[in-house]
Amino acid sequence: MIKESFFPNKLALITTVSACLVVSVSMGLRQIFGLFSDFFVEDLQCTITQFGLAIGIQMLMWGLFAPIFGALADKIGGNKVTIISFLFMALGIYLLYSGPNTGVFFQVNLGLLIGIGLGGTALSVQISETGKHFSNENRGLAVGIVVASASIGYFFSPLYTKFALTNFGWEKTLQTFLYFIFFAMIAAIFILPTKKEKYKNKDSNDTQTIPNALKEALSHKGYLYLLFGFFVCGFNITLVSSHIPGYIQERGFEIWTAVAILSLIGLFNIFGTLIAGYLCGKNSKKIILSFIYFARGIVMILFLTLPTSSYVAVGFGILFGALWLSTVPPTSGIISQVFGTRYAAMLYGIVFFSHQIGSFLGAFLGGYFFDKFGSYDYAWYLSIGLCFFATLIHLPINEKPLPRLATT
Repeated sequence: MIKESFFPNKLALITTVSACLVVSVSMGLRQIFGLFSDFFVEDLQCTITQFGLAIGIQMLMWGLFAPIFGALADKIGGNKVTIISFLFMALGIYLLYSGPNTGVFFQVNLGLLIGIGLGGTALSVQISETGKHFSNENRGLAVGIVVASASIGYFFSPLYTKFALTNFGWEKTLQTFLYFIFFAMIAAIFILPTKKEKYKNKDSNDTQTIPNALKEALSHKGYLYLLFGFFVCGFNITLVSSHIPGYIQERGFEIWTAVAILSLIGLFNIFGTLIAGYLCGKNSKKIILSFIYFARGIVMILFLTLPTSSYVAVGFGILFGALWLSTVPPTSGIISQVFGTRYAAMLYGIVFFSHQIGSFLGAFLGGYFFDKFGSYDYAWYLSIGLCFFATLIHLPINEKPLPRLATT
């Protein structure tokens, strides 16, 4: 018996590499705005609550436009949608340092425009377009590779940003981000569609419409459970990415540990997502998800209760990094496995919108609780409780493909 090659053709290889480059830039930029918070407060006269609100709006817009751009990508191609989305992100970053950039404009630039850009550049479209090139057995690992590439951005962007902020100032640092976006737009050209006959091989019901696909998904209990679960994921990771610099100061950790945590999250996310993607082809995806959320809750409890030390901070960065985006391969894998790949970008985008509602609350409530009570602890307690809720909500999911996918 001849073993199937992991990359079935050159289109799959080119698309995977291109998607990796795009995601490494978009997710890297998304990760570092927390490092600008002190500069925004001092120079743009915003409060921590207003900064948290802007990040929350960014997350919400990211989620709102993910299914819109996903549906558009299913129609006109992921490469075109990615390039259009990067233009929104570039405009938001440009206005953030050049102005107008105070008051409501701060929310528009950092929140609305950059959030819209993330909707079509940060994972949803790229993993769905990549997944269409692979069989169900290999799709989880392929998606894991793309998601792991975000770690390249996660690891290097905090280090570069800290260096640039120290040497160039925050305005010049934001300006240099535009060069990274231009590079990613070139890479996006090579996110290529599958051959048309692949849809027929993978999704037998080639005539299904978007309204029918939506109705089918929303009537499936497992899909609804994924919506609740990914909400928790968004709350977890945005609370950390947005407010870990402030929490580090509150707890009395050394200042350098904030950058170290963000970089370690990026580095160890590589291992976590690749392992999760590999396991998706061999084990129940819902069990993998339940384990990840349970482990997140335990890691956060340890971080909050162990004595303040550099070792605890580094350990948190390593462990939470391994669990950071490892939820994406099994979540997207269940969607493609149950509903097929034809509208995978749109269906994953809707689940991702739920993720971003959680992200909005994670960003906003972190800042709100701090301004109101003088501590981030209440946001962390809520995040831990949600982890254990997500542990349970995934267990009843039915992972079997729908009957229509078995017809010929």
